[in-house]
Amino acid sequence: MRLPPGFRGVPRALAGAAVVLLAAGGPAAVAATGPPPAPAAAPAAEGLSARVPSDRTDPRTATAELTIPSIGVTDLRVVPYEGTTDDGPGTRIQNRGVAASPYGEKGGVGPGETGNYLVTAHRLSAGGPLRDLPSLEKGDSVLVTEGGTVYEYRITETRQTSFRSERSLAEQRAEVPGEPGEKPTRAMITLSTCATPEDDAAGNFWRDAYDNPEHRIDRIGVLVASRPA
Repeated sequence: MRLPPGFRGVPRALAGAAVVLLAAGGPAAVAATGPPPAPAAAPAAEGLSARVPSDRTDPRTATAELTIPSIGVTDLRVVPYEGTTDDGPGTRIQNRGVAASPYGEKGGVGPGETGNYLVTAHRLSAGGPLRDLPSLEKGDSVLVTEGGTVYEYRITETRQTSFRSERSLAEQRAEVPGEPGEKPTRAMITLSTCATPEDDAAGNFWRDAYDNPEHRIDRIGVLVASRPA
């Protein structure tokens, strides 16, 4: 996989300390410095979560930009809203030709945060910004820019979500995708778009109140790096 220009990986932690010995009843002895311990190993790519500055605006509520080089998506706006995937407010945002990212009780986290960053957009209507999402393959990069930082995710798996199954929806929206109730330990992303052509080809013309077909095509990724924008 080709990484973004300027990417140099995650720096290893450096350690080392001086120990000051105090002579009993007398002045401090000269500080002695021993050999530094072995450097800590860099975090595994699939276990990384970005360090979010303490003074950063809530990343769940900030508009981000999505770039997926392998399918030609560049600087697609990701608009946050309080709700859940593909509900009324989320569908209205997608109808403007941009992506939507829900947060709150049934939503997700923000870019780079530990948990599930949920991003949905149309495949056919409103310009079809995620028309080629089904072509996204394992190992492909997904870049999210927000708050002066670029977060790079790597696709690891594919899921299908059914609007007619509460269990399936719970799996999509879980803090760990596919594992409701599991405690998250890393930053992940779920990219989702409709499976309208596939459902129609199978004779499944069911639609919900917002004209969503039964199935969604989801691509799951994990955070592998972050760098200044």
